[in-house]
Amino acid sequence: MAQRNSVTRSSKLGPEERAAALTRLKEKELDILVVGGGIVGAGSALDAVTRGLSVGILEERDWASGTSSRSSKLVHGGIRYLEQLDFRLVREALIERGLLLQRIAPHLVKPVRFLYPLKQRVIERAYVGAGMLLYDIFSYTGGRPPGVPHHRHLSKRQVQHLIPSLANDALIGGITYYDAQVDDARYVSSLVRTASFYGAHAASRVRVEGFIKVGQRVVGVQAHDLQTGEKFEVRAKQVVNATGVWTDDTQRMVGERGTFKVRASKGIHLVVPRDRFQSAMGLLLRTEKSVLFVIPWGRHWLIGTTDTDWSLDKAHPAATASDIDYLLEHVNKVLSIDLTREDVEGVYAGLRPLLAGESEQTSKLSREHLVAHTVPGLVVIAGGKWTTYRVMAKDAIDAAVDALDGRIPPSTTQDIPLLGAEGYQAAWNKRGRIAQAFGVHKVRIEHLLNRYGTLTDELLDLIKADATLGEPLPGADDYLAAEIVYATSHEGALHLEDVLARRTRISIEAWDRGVSAAPVAAKLMAGVLGWDEKTEELEVANYLKRVAAERASQEQPDDESADRVRLEAPDIMAVEGK
Repeated sequence: MAQRNSVTRSSKLGPEERAAALTRLKEKELDILVVGGGIVGAGSALDAVTRGLSVGILEERDWASGTSSRSSKLVHGGIRYLEQLDFRLVREALIERGLLLQRIAPHLVKPVRFLYPLKQRVIERAYVGAGMLLYDIFSYTGGRPPGVPHHRHLSKRQVQHLIPSLANDALIGGITYYDAQVDDARYVSSLVRTASFYGAHAASRVRVEGFIKVGQRVVGVQAHDLQTGEKFEVRAKQVVNATGVWTDDTQRMVGERGTFKVRASKGIHLVVPRDRFQSAMGLLLRTEKSVLFVIPWGRHWLIGTTDTDWSLDKAHPAATASDIDYLLEHVNKVLSIDLTREDVEGVYAGLRPLLAGESEQTSKLSREHLVAHTVPGLVVIAGGKWTTYRVMAKDAIDAAVDALDGRIPPSTTQDIPLLGAEGYQAAWNKRGRIAQAFGVHKVRIEHLLNRYGTLTDELLDLIKADATLGEPLPGADDYLAAEIVYATSHEGALHLEDVLARRTRISIEAWDRGVSAAPVAAKLMAGVLGWDEKTEELEVANYLKRVAAERASQEQPDDESADRVRLEAPDIMAVEGK
């Protein structure tokens, strides 16, 4: 008789599932092993496993701990790429935007409205309006409606009514258009869980320290479990290198010269309380180098981004005082009342993996992606943008299966929703009844549905079993204690930083950056992971040092100083190898 898990695995991605995945990775050769647990790596694992292949995915840190949790949190076509005449990239991204909004993750990806302020009466309105029209047309070319309204022209009076906080001389009118936004880190953890549900063997906090070769062919990797210290080998017919800004470092382990280079571009974002200025929509502003977004984000605004070359520590890129001042200076050009450093409640910095080219400016480098079979048995995927991750993953797995024996089915991910997506709209429509049934405020149910979709039932069951888990966390009222327990038992969180920085966004949204919530969250995690009191205290101490180092780095004048100060905080260390 078939076992219950013969077709799919549990939707949980907790400590037991991690242990089972590691056991499987050590025992038998895989068809595909993905190295890198960001958006592209997670997408590649889902793409491969849903073609019927045996798949593993390893990540040195936490899921989405690099670039994929530090983006502008936009799912967009890229208005500025129209001006660069990169129409293919814009069209591809807009088609993917519609797919994510309406099919793959409607619970996580939401429409967001922006204003493009105009300063010239005729020529600029005609020029920008033509670009917006093209943007709308491209969004219809994927065979389905775009999922967002089309652009509209507004007079100055209409803009002032919608955005009272704009300076009177900042514009003569405007054009509004829609894109979409997403909690990037939450999306990646959901993507990994979905891949695991379909049978992928997923393990974070496992470092790949080398490649195994037979002759010139890559046949696996040497891995190091940073949780236990154990070192072991994972064998695979094809390995996919999806390590983003670490691509060049990973390629050097193979002992072969890479066919292309990846250059890191630093982008920082400010988090500002929503009440600091009045606006019914976000803003898209032009700067001398690129564009600047002001993005609605719950009870906050995200303001970003910068675009500067970065050659220092890739795991912990640091924002500087000059980065912060740059963003404040540019956004204040259009506001009637200036924002100051005191208005900034959070700051985060991330690195874009850009394909290195001739341009000295990172803002001019390509957002296109490249796939290469650099040596037999090893596929490298690099470049690209968050929105087109699914296409990148498809292309990477297409390249990998070309070298496998037998007829492998084509990609099916355009038809596979993430866990929590199926039935989301029905659950949303009855959110009032759900709130009443569980005795939870309707706003809380909306919050949970927009983070977990129909998996919200699992969190409500936790609260039903223990009413204290329905309480908000100290200093972070938007998040419930149940979410910390769930992140640890179901979403692969192994350290305090994982839940405060990525499963929730407390580290950037709370005024104290999670200092008050840390001891409570650590105690909740300890109950799931079996931490003793010493481990619990160490997790809290390490997190507080991280917060202090980030704050101090953001007072520094340049990248070198900020990098040095940020690295004074201890990293989550590996256990010594057995």
